[in-house]
Amino acid sequence: MSTRVVITGIGAVTPLGVGAETLHTRAVAGLSGLNDENENGLGGKVGRCLDFDVKNPLSRREMRRMDRYTQLAVAAADEAIAQAGWGGGLPCDARRITCYIGTAIGGLDTLETQHLVMHTEGAEEVSPLTVPMMMANAAPAHISMRHGLHGETTAIVTACSSGAQAIIAGVRSILLGEADAAVVGGAEAGTTRFTRAIFNAAGAISPDGNSTPFDEERNGFNLGEGAGILVLESAENARARGAEILGEIAGYGLSSDAHHITAPNPDGKYAAYALNRALETAGATPEQVSYVNAHGTGTELNDTTEVNVLRQVFGTALEDIPVSSTKSAIGHLFGAAGAVETIAMLQALRHGQAPPTLGLKNLDKRLGRVRISGEPQDLAPGTFSAADGTPKRLGLSNSLGFGGHNVTLAIRA
Repeated sequence: MSTRVVITGIGAVTPLGVGAETLHTRAVAGLSGLNDENENGLGGKVGRCLDFDVKNPLSRREMRRMDRYTQLAVAAADEAIAQAGWGGGLPCDARRITCYIGTAIGGLDTLETQHLVMHTEGAEEVSPLTVPMMMANAAPAHISMRHGLHGETTAIVTACSSGAQAIIAGVRSILLGEADAAVVGGAEAGTTRFTRAIFNAAGAISPDGNSTPFDEERNGFNLGEGAGILVLESAENARARGAEILGEIAGYGLSSDAHHITAPNPDGKYAAYALNRALETAGATPEQVSYVNAHGTGTELNDTTEVNVLRQVFGTALEDIPVSSTKSAIGHLFGAAGAVETIAMLQALRHGQAPPTLGLKNLDKRLGRVRISGEPQDLAPGTFSAADGTPKRLGLSNSLGFGGHNVTLAIRA
């Protein structure tokens, strides 16, 4: 890409804890954020953000006016914006700071709660705040209001790839010259009883809670909640104010399977196209990739298809590239997944160590030779040169959403 888009701040609230650094250290340590909630018909484990104290970033008045998914987004945005050094004031014209937040289901907790109120207490008892709390664009709206961002503010809704596509929307706003900075990411609070029931009915939930992507005994995923937010800036803007640059969005690729509303195209050629486009826009070769953060849901079809996609792109080089899925430790965060996993990948590149695919014991032999492990994997020094000629690590993060939405982000750090 001709204009460099860099990352100057990251924030995360996940089942592993509060903070982007906590996400990395606990994931690499092999810790799980999943909790046993074995309830008939609802699956075995759930990833809840138990360490998140909503009273810390929000006043009581704010809490009452936000669905949990918005609360998580605001907290992660606060962390990212603080790390970017915007505490003393915005780094550019507020009209040139965009905000894109992805979510798959928005304020479902509010909708579910108020639906119950209507049926148990009557329609007159339904909260007048229901609409502004449940709407999908509540999170980007609150983040923009909280920090005075006056550029385009939009919710991105593309199922499990929403967070990743929100990042790309921010990148594009900078590349097109419409913005100098962007606050982007994803948030989700899809751990309600109703959400668990509908995904269990779809046959996607691990019945025993032992979600182990790429394992020969994998049987589905666990639900999780959380948020991941990144602050993006043009390299010119970041350098001008002396900001610390954490990494760079080196490239991206998108495509649509146009095949089935939930199942991926089994030949994987369109997902492979998105991955190849990410490499092309980054100006990189497959051999320069240091790590792949896989979509890795733990379902039979997804994992088989994804490894097929990786093999189409990397060939025999795939045997030497560390691959892992963070969903094994935090669950599937749906609209937040792509953003949280991008942050996890960025941290892995910066620290030189990729988190394990937690619980993996017996790699599915049908997947062939691929470097996926139940243990942390050290990353080799990077060979992908940055603009200043310094070799950096290059990572790829895949997000494959229901509806056939394929997204790959290439990060250099």
